[in-house]
Amino acid sequence: MADVAARVGVSKMTVSRALSRASQSDRTTSEALRQRILQTCTEMGYVVDQTARTFSSKRSGFIAAIIPSLNNSNFSDTVNGIMAAVEGSGLQLLLGYSDYRIQNEERWVKAMLMRRPEGVILTGGSHTEATRATLLASGVPVVETWDLPQSPIEHTVGFSNAEASGALVRHLHGKGYRNIAFIGGTSNRDTRGADRRRGYGDAVRKLKLPAGRVISFGQPPISMEQGGEAMALLMKQWPDVDAVLAVSDLSAFGALAECQRRGWNVPERIAIAGFGDFEVARSCHPRLTTVAIDCAGIGRAAGELLLRAIEAARNGARLPPETVRTPFQIAQREST
Repeated sequence: MADVAARVGVSKMTVSRALSRASQSDRTTSEALRQRILQTCTEMGYVVDQTARTFSSKRSGFIAAIIPSLNNSNFSDTVNGIMAAVEGSGLQLLLGYSDYRIQNEERWVKAMLMRRPEGVILTGGSHTEATRATLLASGVPVVETWDLPQSPIEHTVGFSNAEASGALVRHLHGKGYRNIAFIGGTSNRDTRGADRRRGYGDAVRKLKLPAGRVISFGQPPISMEQGGEAMALLMKQWPDVDAVLAVSDLSAFGALAECQRRGWNVPERIAIAGFGDFEVARSCHPRLTTVAIDCAGIGRAAGELLLRAIEAARNGARLPPETVRTPFQIAQREST
């Protein structure tokens, strides 16, 4: 900063004011001078020392978000929603990737808290005890998304995956299907997938349909290839199945492709439904019936809620815990 000040011919304080977030309204530094300072910073490759700024302002200027997958369009859309919400706030987003493992999430939380984020957004409501304890002790505002946990850490933005899955079973039942199966993973590492399987099971029991027709295949996230293999196993074990609900659209697409390879007409021989309304569900043939989620909307709502919590914290207050329920709907398409 001293080098920049010397080249422009001003004091370090003037450079500091020009670089501060409030500089646009700082009447002590003219806009022309400010632009000269910024241009000189660019020419000299000067970057603000954010660590020093954090110490002086008690504000780190960033929020942290942890998602389970980088190549899942649902979660990338959620991140886009978060970014849209915080744009213009002066906050930056630091992103972590847990690979559906709560132990990885725990490590990310500890690593991010070392950098003093002003807020944290998590995916789901299932965490290690250490994660919960660490976040509660930190005092940092927390928003959990994509779920409605019974004991939230603080704020929640999401929906019931079990309720959504049950609604899809009832939709299929209303269309006349009676032997409905479920394709999911071999573990509960994806807790939202486990909730969808539970919602499926509860719905078929209440409807008095044949229960237990569940194929568990592959570690979450279930791929298209694994969805195809699971479909083959399903039809071998229960050839009378007339509809299948997959844990996600990716596995549902794999199941659809396997049916096409084997000459099983969809939906005449068997109906297929997914979850998530991925782009592939809207683009394949036949298009997939699915549970449509406003993924970007979840991100926007989480980001907006976190901003309000951060503003309260900056003013020495605490925003009371809030729960924002986001909508879902059944997208009926040609596969059922």
